[in-house]
Amino acid sequence: MPMDRRLAASLLLVVVALLPSGRPVAAGDAPSAAPAPAAKSSPAVERPPLPQETHLKNVRQLTFGGENAEAYWSFAGDRLVFQSTRPPYTADQIFTMRPDGSDVRLVSPGMGRTTCAFYMPGDQRILFASTHHEGYAPPTPPDRSQGYVWGIFAYDLYTVGVDGQDLRRLTDSPGYDAEATVSPKGDRIVFTSSRDGDLDVYTMAIDGTDVKRLTDAVGYDGGAVFSSDGSKIAWRASRPADDEARAKFKALLDKGLVRPSQLELFVMDVDGSNKRQITKNGKANFGPYFAPDGKRILYCSNQDCPKGRSFDLYLVGLDGTGTERVTWFSNDAHDDFDGFPMFSPDGKRLAWCSNRFNAKPNETNVFVADWQD
Repeated sequence: MPMDRRLAASLLLVVVALLPSGRPVAAGDAPSAAPAPAAKSSPAVERPPLPQETHLKNVRQLTFGGENAEAYWSFAGDRLVFQSTRPPYTADQIFTMRPDGSDVRLVSPGMGRTTCAFYMPGDQRILFASTHHEGYAPPTPPDRSQGYVWGIFAYDLYTVGVDGQDLRRLTDSPGYDAEATVSPKGDRIVFTSSRDGDLDVYTMAIDGTDVKRLTDAVGYDGGAVFSSDGSKIAWRASRPADDEARAKFKALLDKGLVRPSQLELFVMDVDGSNKRQITKNGKANFGPYFAPDGKRILYCSNQDCPKGRSFDLYLVGLDGTGTERVTWFSNDAHDDFDGFPMFSPDGKRLAWCSNRFNAKPNETNVFVADWQD
């Protein structure tokens, strides 16, 4: 970040502002002093799907370089919000763009680490999680000497205008509040929180009130999404099998870490009732999203990779049957990743993230395709 903006942001950390709702913004909550210019964008590029990828047509690559992930549609289907690590930022920030990859705009404060953005009803505000209330610098990445782990940072949930202004804080509890998505009905938010000592799924009203806990089993529960009619929730979960496994999970969580090597998909009614497990393959299954017909879930998994390093998209029925592989870019010759799928509100387009056609190893970019059922 240029020094003038870095200095301005640092000065703002000691300012106390006031939200339109009358709620004070704590030190560190205020956005950077000057709006960031629109981020650099490149014209979308047509990318042919593989012959086996029969559900995908007119594939377009929208971003080029860096780490770009979790691209989710607006309610109107005319924009995408996504997280990206790109210069001058050293950790994920939140951007929006058109579905052709143009008009890329920064909307998050440009401080700390942000994640898991989603449009609010009306498409005039963005919901996201951020650590910037903890300070300007992003949190230190987790120590991978303990294997592949995710960091459970001190995120809270915020909303901000689509112009990057009028930042409002929705949650203010110790620990982790993140992985939030909004019901298509526009009435509730589902998110993951550590507020009760574990990592569980909660819902709340759009304004942050009426918080309800939906899961209570030991283990990580997260990445939840609503069905198109708002009646069901799909999510990923780890379920330690015995006392020893539960003790190891809790010991890692005490260090702010989660090991996501075994995650299964579940579905429940929106009030937390009628829970049922969908996948049972013992692999890392995540990123569920309901298919347009409401009878299947599209998700990301390494279930066909013996080494566990390659991820593809799959469809499965809500009863756990009829699994179908959707993407095939990974193979025995190289590892690859396709994940974070979301259908457009009309069900005609799919947005997802992939490191196919990378300019450099491990880069992840946003793709959009017409969906063929």
